[in-house]
Amino acid sequence: MIDSAAQTFTGSAFFFAEDAFTPTASTPLINDSEHVLALRQVESALSAPFIGQTALDRYRAVNCLTTAIYYEAANEPDEGQRAVAQVVLNRVRHPAWPNSVCGVVYQGSERTDLLCQFTFSCDGAMARLPVADKWARARRVAEQALAGRSYAPAGLATFYHTLAVRPDWSSRLDPVAVIGAHIFYQMRGNNGTKLAFNAPYSRRELIAGPAQRAWKPLPAGAMPVAMPYMPEIAAFNADTSLPATQMNGATDASANMNNGTITSVHRGSAALSSTSGQPATVQDLPGQKLPQSTIRPEYQNSGRPLI
Repeated sequence: MIDSAAQTFTGSAFFFAEDAFTPTASTPLINDSEHVLALRQVESALSAPFIGQTALDRYRAVNCLTTAIYYEAANEPDEGQRAVAQVVLNRVRHPAWPNSVCGVVYQGSERTDLLCQFTFSCDGAMARLPVADKWARARRVAEQALAGRSYAPAGLATFYHTLAVRPDWSSRLDPVAVIGAHIFYQMRGNNGTKLAFNAPYSRRELIAGPAQRAWKPLPAGAMPVAMPYMPEIAAFNADTSLPATQMNGATDASANMNNGTITSVHRGSAALSSTSGQPATVQDLPGQKLPQSTIRPEYQNSGRPLI
């Protein structure tokens, strides 16, 4: 019993709360791992195996799930890796996601805005070669999960994120558990119940890796970045020994290349169109219209080449 503030000290709440969080005999223990912090009572996931129709389908399923486990939780304990595998397989069983392992793992990998379902499939992380022993451990977890070994602490979780971030969508889901370096969530309402996970496994794995990015090829002769005509360069290259009339008549082939074509540029004058003879309009490019520089005038040319 505390009668006054003088009987307490900084951090004393820890000692007064001794045994306050110790589970009682009536509280069932979901797990006994130090890497798992259960946040609610959850339904266990289905324990059905995922067996591909052909040897190639089975190989692809193992490889895709191993890839997801490795790039999402390579440095985590077995509990963290099993939870990631459980999320992937839960999605395969839910009609809201593709009904194949590789389809779930690489969903949205064709996007260029980093909004794929598993970030590693579209952010370049797969360019890093796997470490052999960690890959072997991830493969072992993947094989066990595909054989039907479910992971109860993850339950019916279909989402997770690292503890370092808190995405907006997390407030619309129910947290299940903190496992390793991730917190796992399940959907609310009927979508998060076991009855909703009724989609059969297709047993076909038609893809084996990330989707090819869509890209638009450049036309022949075009440059990746347009090179506008720069009057100060043309004036610098002008032959000052020539009379002014000859200078204005001399042309330079280092002209406007905005549209992949070359227009004549008169030294010492503005760019002229090769067809109409009128001053050519130079297209504004990103980065040209910048705010006024705050560099002092005597230092503005620092770092520029002398030739």
